[in-house]
Amino acid sequence: MLLRRFGQVATLLALLLVEVPAIALSLAMLLLSFALGMIFLFPPQAMMVRRLAELNRRLMREWADVGIEPPYLPAPPPPVPQADGMYRADRTLYKTPRIPAWNNRWKWLAGDPATWRDMVWLVLDPVVKVALAPMFVLLPERGLRVYALWSELLLGATAASRLASQVSHLRRTRNLAADSQAAEMRRIERDLHDGTQARLVAIGMTLGAVEQLLDDNPSAAKALLSKARDASSETLTELRRVIRGIHPPVLAERGLADAVRALAMDSPLQVTVDVDLPHRPEPPVEAAVYFAVSELLSNAARHGDAHSAAVDVSSNGPNLRVTVTDDGMGGADPAKGSGLSGIERRLAAFDGVLALNSPPGGPTTVTMDLPQALPGHWAGNLPKMPRWKSATVMLLWATAWCPTFPQGLVAGVFKILNVDERAWFLALYMPDVWQWPVILGMITLGVLMHILAIWLPSTHNRERWLERVRPGRLSC
Repeated sequence: MLLRRFGQVATLLALLLVEVPAIALSLAMLLLSFALGMIFLFPPQAMMVRRLAELNRRLMREWADVGIEPPYLPAPPPPVPQADGMYRADRTLYKTPRIPAWNNRWKWLAGDPATWRDMVWLVLDPVVKVALAPMFVLLPERGLRVYALWSELLLGATAASRLASQVSHLRRTRNLAADSQAAEMRRIERDLHDGTQARLVAIGMTLGAVEQLLDDNPSAAKALLSKARDASSETLTELRRVIRGIHPPVLAERGLADAVRALAMDSPLQVTVDVDLPHRPEPPVEAAVYFAVSELLSNAARHGDAHSAAVDVSSNGPNLRVTVTDDGMGGADPAKGSGLSGIERRLAAFDGVLALNSPPGGPTTVTMDLPQALPGHWAGNLPKMPRWKSATVMLLWATAWCPTFPQGLVAGVFKILNVDERAWFLALYMPDVWQWPVILGMITLGVLMHILAIWLPSTHNRERWLERVRPGRLSC
């Protein structure tokens, strides 16, 4: 057992032969990426550091029995083509998804605090290993535990990353439920085909009777032909309407905006449509909104005695907001079975809410809010850190190196090697009894400054994600 621990410690220290060159390479790639504009070097640099961090998590899980949960935010979804087949990245359109996917990946890596925490871990890890070397030699098992706690401090999951993972999981679960509902609707579509087919069979039998009566009773045959023609026309119209209501092709092919405009054209009301969406919602969300708008326009025409209506589809940050207003007689109530309760159930699958304002005499206004319904908003205009926080973080990163390295580590090396050179190392000007305390104090101060520089953005990131997943609130 002891020999195995010593072997694990030796392997851990031997990884310094990989980490030290990786530090130099990473710093060079970061400098080239952000100072010289060679941004294509940043994603491979970030992924290289992530692989080293993941190796450390795996070793700590196997050797010290400390499970370190990955802290990374969910990867962005693949780009979705627009109705015209083009892919949008900000305000630019592309024929292929390669550049939008690369942009999303770059923003994901750069905007994830875990990326920079991994980098800080990589820079400080050699120092921590050297500092723990005596414990590794004398108490290897205890040393591994202490090192695992250090790894968990910088490489473990945060509240923001856990919340982001939960949101991603709930979104997948929600989409699965919506897809199951869509599959059920398609099954109903097939059943309706079978029911309509029976009517067509009846029409065929009528035509058979016409053939028998054609020679003996032409007038009766003519009457049956007229009925069969009317029945076939009505059946065909009904079949088209049912199929379009179950799975409208315009929604799948041209998106929510054109689908709602098509509803407005088919409605007996005078409907105005205003759509302003920077991102196309996911197909299940589009279907839910489409059928909700369809139901509301139908209610306004059949039950509200309305003459005109207005549909507004817009975004409120990452949220999708839909407002339908009509000039009907008002008095709508979900408890009266007007279809509003069905709309509420449909929206509930996406954490959506419905607000109704329908006083007697009208007008009726229905507002639907679906939180986090627009994919890709994570790369949009999220709230920025206050200026004082940004200035503090920049100051910490600009000065933390001084107590950590020259005033701490380098001074300690000079002290150990008994180098007769004080230079500008503050500790070496102290009396001998105070030199080591000052050196260790400088290292501690530098590490605390690094931790604070990481902690401030991570807390802000947590607040952003909490704001993203907080349910939207509507008032009538």
